[in-house]
Parts: sequence; C-alpha cells; structure tokens
Amino acid sequence: MRVLYFAWLRERVGLAEETVSPPPEVRTVADLITWLRSRGEVYEAALADPSIVRVAVNQDYARPDHPVQAGDEIAIFPPVTGG
Repeated sequence: MRVLYFAWLRERVGLAEETVSPPPEVRTVADLITWLRSRGEVYEAALADPSIVRVAVNQDYARPDHPVQAGDEIAIFPPVTGG
C-alpha cells in the first residue's frame, strides 16, 4: 500500500510518501488512520484529529468506512478550500 502525505501533513510526518504493509485487521480508511497513528509520535501528532484530514483511495475521495487493501494508493491531505 502506498501512502502519500500532502501539505502540513507531509511536513509533520517528514515524508512525502511511503510504502506500508498494515496488518490484516486494517480494512478501512479509519482502521488505516488508527494504525498509522500507532506507528510513532510524528504520526500521532499529524493524525491526532482525523476529522481535519481528507483521504483519497486510488484518487477517489473516501469516507472513513471505505475499504482499503494491499496495492491501493492512499492520499492523506488537509481539507482544500477554493475561491
């Protein structure tokens, strides 16, 4: 699974992207965020409030209950505002 971090999330995690192999119990976007948070202080700080991050799975916006699986591309980013 390829995880991409954007904007201030990239700065806080210290990576633009990484390849991860979550355990089998990680089945949804919410599970993935919880698992990522457990990986260390920088992840916990960056993802402390999941309500202020957005996620796309394979370039489609995804809700917390959206399934994830090996081979997916997961993008994690702050809400986007436009004008």
